Amino acid sequence: MPEIADNGRTWLLSGPTSSYALHLTETDELVHLHWGPGIALADAEALAALPPSERGASFESPLDGREEYPVEGGPRFVRPALSVRTDERRGTEWSYEDFEADADGLRLRFRDAGLAVTLHYRMRGDVVERWTTLRNDGEGPLELLRADSATWTLPERDDWRLSQLHGRWAAESRLTRSPLTYGEQVIGSRRGHTGHQHLPWVALDTDATEERGEVYGCALGWSGTWRIAVAQLPDARVQITGGVGYDDSGLLRLAPGESFTTPVFAGLWSDAGFGGASRAWHAYQRTYVVPDAEQDRPVLFNSWEATYFDISEEQQGTLARRAAAIGVELFVVDDGWFGARTGDHAGLGDWRPNPDRFPNGLKPLADQVHDLGMQFGIWVEPEMVNPDSELYRAHPDWVQFQSGRKRTEFRNQLVLNLAREDVQEYLWEQLHGLLSSAPVDYVKWDFNRCFTDAGWPDDPYPQRLWVDHVRALYSLLDRLRAAHPGVAFESCSGGGGRIDLGIMSRTDQVWTSDNTDPLDRLDIQHGFSQIHPARVMAAWVTDSPNAQLNGRVSSLRFRFVSAMAGVLGVGGDLSQWSEEELVEARRWVELYKEIRPLVQRGDLYRLRPPAGGLGALQYVRGDESVVLAWLQAQRFGEPVPALRLHGLDPTASYECRETGEVHRGAVLLHHGLRTGLRGDLDATVIRLRRI
Repeated sequence: MPEIADNGRTWLLSGPTSSYALHLTETDELVHLHWGPGIALADAEALAALPPSERGASFESPLDGREEYPVEGGPRFVRPALSVRTDERRGTEWSYEDFEADADGLRLRFRDAGLAVTLHYRMRGDVVERWTTLRNDGEGPLELLRADSATWTLPERDDWRLSQLHGRWAAESRLTRSPLTYGEQVIGSRRGHTGHQHLPWVALDTDATEERGEVYGCALGWSGTWRIAVAQLPDARVQITGGVGYDDSGLLRLAPGESFTTPVFAGLWSDAGFGGASRAWHAYQRTYVVPDAEQDRPVLFNSWEATYFDISEEQQGTLARRAAAIGVELFVVDDGWFGARTGDHAGLGDWRPNPDRFPNGLKPLADQVHDLGMQFGIWVEPEMVNPDSELYRAHPDWVQFQSGRKRTEFRNQLVLNLAREDVQEYLWEQLHGLLSSAPVDYVKWDFNRCFTDAGWPDDPYPQRLWVDHVRALYSLLDRLRAAHPGVAFESCSGGGGRIDLGIMSRTDQVWTSDNTDPLDRLDIQHGFSQIHPARVMAAWVTDSPNAQLNGRVSSLRFRFVSAMAGVLGVGGDLSQWSEEELVEARRWVELYKEIRPLVQRGDLYRLRPPAGGLGALQYVRGDESVVLAWLQAQRFGEPVPALRLHGLDPTASYECRETGEVHRGAVLLHHGLRTGLRGDLDATVIRLRRI
């Protein structure tokens, strides 16, 4: 419940360790007061009473760098969070109306003629959720050129440093940190989906380490085109603005009575370094974002790298028996089970089992998988269509396209226009019918094609398909989950192309990257863990050498320990694995099931980053802890350093379940634990239990 000053013009939201405060001045300007360690309402009122710092006469704005949600127009020069255009004018000259505060948060209401603006605030743990609602109460239409979710204002500090996650297909979520310079640093996606190039998250610090120092982080919950701008203003103040859309060319046109609610832009402050910030983000997502996060995800087998498009019911049954024998709990049939899908050139859009490959549909295979004690899953890519498909031949107008322009194909695919209600209803009928026709427990939902010719010739404002596509995706997932509550969903987009808080609120896990090389995945998973928990991070053990990417050879041990850092999966061709490999794989799967509650629901400590020779993670939950460690290479005979652990009781003793040795907590925390690793591409799992 927010605290409110007696004059009703200062508001304070507080979590377990942090507070957020804002203030309405006597001239009704909404200004930011505080974001950081916990303070009292009296402290917020004292901040509100301070005079604003002097600015450079008429050359600078008294609002820039102080305003809570900058709008376009008036005495402002910073990037606006809100830009509105009507037939008469552009910009906003708003006035304060009132506020509402209750257990669900704080809502501040403003108005500019026919435009009603509500700023929303909600504290969940130490995460502040912010979003904005815009409603057209006027008599004519208005155009939202830009409608960001929030603007975050940082305290005055010297030498800010910016962290972000960048990459590309098969090299996603790579962490980079660099000094923040004057001007703007802009990241985002103009591809129609979250994108492989950046995750919608940034963090800023001045001198933080992994376990010490202040860290400010922001994450956007949107699965389409987006933008986050980090600006260091001329007076060194820093603001972060983010929301839907990459540019200011137009989001939506609101008719009278229509409204638009932005996605959540969440913010987090921590004084426990990057590791503490990550653990707070993970706890927030497990508690408030990810569905059924208290349930551990099963070990899965996925057929893609084993068979690619060359599949059949008999062949999948053979793989299923081998998967069950090593302890797999979920068997997933990937691409190639439907329509004329014998390659990537045909079949997308025709969501019916291929009669030559599955003559009696999917049910016989699903029943066989269930009889083996596993759940059954399938792969789909509903938002795409091949020109060589029954769907496209019947409805060529159902795709995104520009009149008179060539329809660009990537991967022999076009993008369906989900903003159309008839497309939405078709996909609902197809997918609902599919999930009703066989006992499917799991759906891997892929998205392998960026927007290019994003047009809608029949719509007077075709820009809205960028927003409405995502809205329709969310609605379809919500509808399917309600109709089939026992079905779990995975978000996949050529790997890590659609990972964000928005899609995570509707899916049970995400496919982190198409890159299954165990060494490459250590860097990808390290970056992913900065914001997202292991509970949603799917990771596979595949064949060696890695034929799809780099040909690297690695041991089954190294591959398994790499993948055990998240939701363990197997994607190799089990029909070609030796009996010795299958026996070893079963031992690793059994071990993972033992440590799974710690990995998927425990607190994560990044002991050593993977960039060096030795990398290690530690998970702690209750009286148990597990360490995963990887040695990339041992050079010049150098000894492998001990791992200083975290999260343990220094006064307690801990038994190593691998060796039976007993260690004192204080020794493990200060002097460290020896791993026994040596050579190249070695790995180990060490379990500790308080005694």
